[in-house]
Amino acid sequence: MTLLSVRKVFQGIADRRQMFRMFDRHAQRPEPSPDDAHLYRGEWFEVGQPEHDYMFEILPPLWMRGDAFAMREYLTGSITSVLFALTIDNNLRFFHAYCDLSDRSSSERMRTAIVERESRPVKAMTREERLEHIWSSTHDDYRGYAGERCSKHLWGKRTVLFYGGQRGTVLKLLDQLTDAEILAKLPVHLRYLPDAIAA
Repeated sequence: MTLLSVRKVFQGIADRRQMFRMFDRHAQRPEPSPDDAHLYRGEWFEVGQPEHDYMFEILPPLWMRGDAFAMREYLTGSITSVLFALTIDNNLRFFHAYCDLSDRSSSERMRTAIVERESRPVKAMTREERLEHIWSSTHDDYRGYAGERCSKHLWGKRTVLFYGGQRGTVLKLLDQLTDAEILAKLPVHLRYLPDAIAA
Protein backbone atom coordinates (compact mmCIF):
# COMPACT_ATOMS: atom_id res chain seq x y z
CA MET A 1 0.00 0.00 0.00
CA THR A 2 1.46 3.35 -1.02
CA LEU A 3 0.59 6.32 1.17
CA LEU A 4 1.67 9.95 0.98
CA SER A 5 4.49 10.86 3.35
CA VAL A 6 2.56 13.50 5.38
CA ARG A 7 -1.21 13.35 5.27
CA LYS A 8 -4.20 14.75 7.09
CA VAL A 9 -6.44 11.79 7.82
CA PHE A 10 -9.53 13.40 9.34
CA GLN A 11 -11.35 16.66 8.62
CA GLY A 12 -12.55 18.56 11.67
CA ILE A 13 -11.70 18.13 15.35
CA ALA A 14 -11.69 14.52 16.51
CA ASP A 15 -13.45 13.82 19.79
CA ARG A 16 -12.04 11.19 22.18
CA ARG A 17 -13.90 8.26 20.56
CA GLN A 18 -12.78 9.28 17.07
CA MET A 19 -9.23 9.89 18.29
CA PHE A 20 -8.93 6.39 19.73
CA ARG A 21 -10.38 4.86 16.56
CA MET A 22 -7.80 6.67 14.45
CA PHE A 23 -4.86 5.63 16.59
CA ASP A 24 -4.84 2.35 14.70
CA ARG A 25 -6.65 2.99 11.43
CA HIS A 26 -4.79 0.06 9.93
CA ALA A 27 -5.68 -2.58 12.55
CA GLN A 28 -7.30 -4.82 9.93
CA ARG A 29 -4.28 -4.85 7.65
CA PRO A 30 -3.37 -8.28 6.34
CA GLU A 31 -0.38 -9.92 8.00
CA PRO A 32 0.54 -7.13 10.47
CA SER A 33 4.25 -6.93 11.18
CA PRO A 34 6.72 -4.66 12.99
CA ASP A 35 7.73 -3.36 9.54
CA ASP A 36 4.40 -1.55 9.09
CA ALA A 37 5.79 1.84 10.13
CA HIS A 38 5.18 3.22 6.61
CA LEU A 39 1.42 2.91 7.16
CA TYR A 40 1.45 5.29 10.12
CA ARG A 41 4.42 7.61 9.50
CA GLY A 42 3.16 11.09 8.65
CA GLU A 43 -0.52 10.68 9.60
CA TRP A 44 -2.01 13.61 11.51
CA PHE A 45 -5.35 15.00 12.60
CA GLU A 46 -6.76 17.71 14.85
CA VAL A 47 -7.97 17.00 18.40
CA GLY A 48 -9.55 19.16 21.07
CA GLN A 49 -7.72 20.52 24.09
CA PRO A 50 -9.31 17.94 26.45
CA GLU A 51 -7.98 15.10 24.25
CA HIS A 52 -4.54 16.72 24.04
CA ASP A 53 -4.40 17.16 27.83
CA TYR A 54 -5.68 13.62 28.41
CA MET A 55 -2.83 12.20 26.34
CA PHE A 56 -0.34 14.33 28.28
CA GLU A 57 -1.58 12.92 31.58
CA ILE A 58 -1.55 9.20 30.59
CA LEU A 59 2.21 8.69 31.04
CA PRO A 60 5.16 10.99 31.49
CA PRO A 61 6.14 12.13 27.97
CA LEU A 62 9.20 10.69 26.26
CA TRP A 63 10.23 14.29 25.58
CA MET A 64 8.75 17.80 25.60
CA ARG A 65 9.89 20.58 23.26
CA GLY A 66 8.06 23.88 23.51
CA ASP A 67 4.68 23.26 21.92
CA ALA A 68 5.03 19.47 21.45
CA PHE A 69 5.49 16.27 23.41
CA ALA A 70 6.06 12.66 22.38
CA MET A 71 4.32 9.64 23.89
CA ARG A 72 6.55 7.16 25.68
CA GLU A 73 5.00 4.07 24.06
CA TYR A 74 5.90 3.31 20.45
CA LEU A 75 3.21 2.15 18.04
CA THR A 76 5.52 0.19 15.77
CA GLY A 77 9.26 0.40 15.25
CA SER A 78 10.32 3.99 15.99
CA ILE A 79 6.85 5.48 15.29
CA THR A 80 5.11 7.19 18.21
CA SER A 81 2.45 9.81 18.85
CA VAL A 82 3.55 13.42 18.98
CA LEU A 83 1.00 15.97 20.14
CA PHE A 84 1.23 19.63 19.24
CA ALA A 85 -0.36 22.79 20.66
CA LEU A 86 0.02 25.28 17.80
CA THR A 87 -1.13 28.86 17.38
CA ILE A 88 -2.51 29.18 13.86
CA ASP A 89 -4.17 32.42 12.76
CA ASN A 90 -4.19 33.59 16.40
CA ASN A 91 -6.07 30.47 17.56
CA LEU A 92 -4.55 27.78 19.80
CA ARG A 93 -5.22 24.41 18.18
CA PHE A 94 -4.19 20.86 19.04
CA PHE A 95 -2.97 18.04 16.79
CA HIS A 96 -1.97 14.39 17.01
CA ALA A 97 0.65 13.06 14.58
CA TYR A 98 2.66 9.90 14.06
CA CYS A 99 6.34 10.74 13.76
CA ASP A 100 9.33 8.48 13.14
CA LEU A 101 11.69 9.31 15.98
CA SER A 102 14.60 7.59 14.24
CA ASP A 103 14.61 10.81 12.16
CA ARG A 104 15.40 13.63 14.59
CA SER A 105 13.78 16.26 12.36
CA SER A 106 10.48 14.41 11.76
CA SER A 107 8.52 16.25 14.46
CA GLU A 108 9.72 19.64 13.21
CA ARG A 109 8.78 18.74 9.61
CA MET A 110 5.39 17.58 10.86
CA ARG A 111 4.83 20.87 12.71
CA THR A 112 5.72 22.80 9.56
CA ALA A 113 3.39 20.67 7.40
CA ILE A 114 0.47 21.09 9.82
CA VAL A 115 0.89 24.86 10.08
CA GLU A 116 1.20 25.20 6.29
CA ARG A 117 -1.90 23.05 5.67
CA GLU A 118 -4.05 24.67 8.35
CA SER A 119 -3.04 28.25 7.44
CA ARG A 120 -4.81 28.11 4.08
CA PRO A 121 -7.34 30.94 3.91
CA VAL A 122 -10.22 28.82 2.56
CA LYS A 123 -11.40 25.49 3.91
CA ALA A 124 -10.69 22.95 1.20
CA MET A 125 -9.83 19.28 0.84
CA THR A 126 -7.68 17.41 -1.64
CA ARG A 127 -8.96 14.18 -3.15
CA GLU A 128 -6.48 12.30 -0.96
CA GLU A 129 -7.80 14.04 2.16
CA ARG A 130 -11.35 13.12 1.18
CA LEU A 131 -10.35 9.47 0.78
CA GLU A 132 -8.45 9.46 4.09
CA HIS A 133 -11.45 11.02 5.85
CA ILE A 134 -13.73 8.33 4.40
CA TRP A 135 -11.32 5.62 5.58
CA SER A 136 -11.02 7.18 9.06
CA SER A 137 -14.76 7.64 9.57
CA THR A 138 -15.98 4.33 8.11
CA HIS A 139 -16.75 1.66 10.70
CA ASP A 140 -14.41 -1.34 10.74
CA ASP A 141 -17.26 -3.61 9.58
CA TYR A 142 -17.54 -1.61 6.34
CA ARG A 143 -13.89 -1.19 5.42
CA GLY A 144 -11.01 -3.59 4.95
CA TYR A 145 -8.37 -4.83 2.58
CA ALA A 146 -8.65 -6.68 -0.70
CA GLY A 147 -7.86 -10.35 -0.29
CA GLU A 148 -8.34 -13.71 -1.94
CA ARG A 149 -11.65 -12.75 -3.58
CA CYS A 150 -9.82 -10.14 -5.65
CA SER A 151 -7.10 -10.38 -8.26
CA LYS A 152 -3.73 -10.98 -6.66
CA HIS A 153 -2.34 -7.59 -7.80
CA LEU A 154 -5.06 -5.90 -5.70
CA TRP A 155 -4.34 -7.78 -2.45
CA GLY A 156 -3.69 -5.45 0.45
CA LYS A 157 -5.37 -2.41 -1.14
CA ARG A 158 -7.93 -0.62 1.03
CA THR A 159 -11.61 -1.29 0.33
CA VAL A 160 -14.95 0.16 1.48
CA LEU A 161 -18.50 -1.08 1.10
CA PHE A 162 -20.57 1.14 -1.14
CA TYR A 163 -24.30 1.08 -1.82
CA GLY A 164 -24.56 0.62 -5.57
CA GLY A 165 -28.30 1.22 -6.07
CA GLN A 166 -29.90 -1.66 -7.97
CA ARG A 167 -26.63 -3.63 -7.76
CA GLY A 168 -26.91 -3.58 -3.96
CA THR A 169 -23.89 -3.20 -1.72
CA VAL A 170 -20.56 -3.62 -3.50
CA LEU A 171 -16.96 -3.70 -2.35
CA LYS A 172 -14.92 -0.92 -3.94
CA LEU A 173 -11.26 -0.04 -3.82
CA LEU A 174 -10.92 3.15 -1.81
CA ASP A 175 -8.59 4.83 -4.29
CA GLN A 176 -10.91 4.01 -7.21
CA LEU A 177 -14.03 5.72 -5.85
CA THR A 178 -15.47 8.18 -8.35
CA ASP A 179 -16.04 11.81 -7.41
CA ALA A 180 -19.78 11.10 -7.06
CA GLU A 181 -19.09 8.10 -4.79
CA ILE A 182 -16.72 10.18 -2.66
CA LEU A 183 -19.41 12.86 -2.23
CA ALA A 184 -21.93 10.19 -1.22
CA LYS A 185 -19.57 8.80 1.45
CA LEU A 186 -18.62 12.18 2.95
CA PRO A 187 -20.72 13.84 5.66
CA VAL A 188 -22.97 16.58 4.27
CA HIS A 189 -20.91 19.44 5.75
CA LEU A 190 -17.80 18.25 3.85
CA ARG A 191 -19.32 17.37 0.49
CA TYR A 192 -19.01 20.70 -1.24
CA LEU A 193 -15.76 22.09 0.11
CA PRO A 194 -13.60 23.30 -2.77
CA ASP A 195 -10.77 21.12 -4.05
CA ALA A 196 -7.42 22.02 -2.55
CA ILE A 197 -4.22 21.80 -4.51
CA ALA A 198 -1.99 19.20 -2.88
CA ALA A 199 1.11 20.76 -1.37
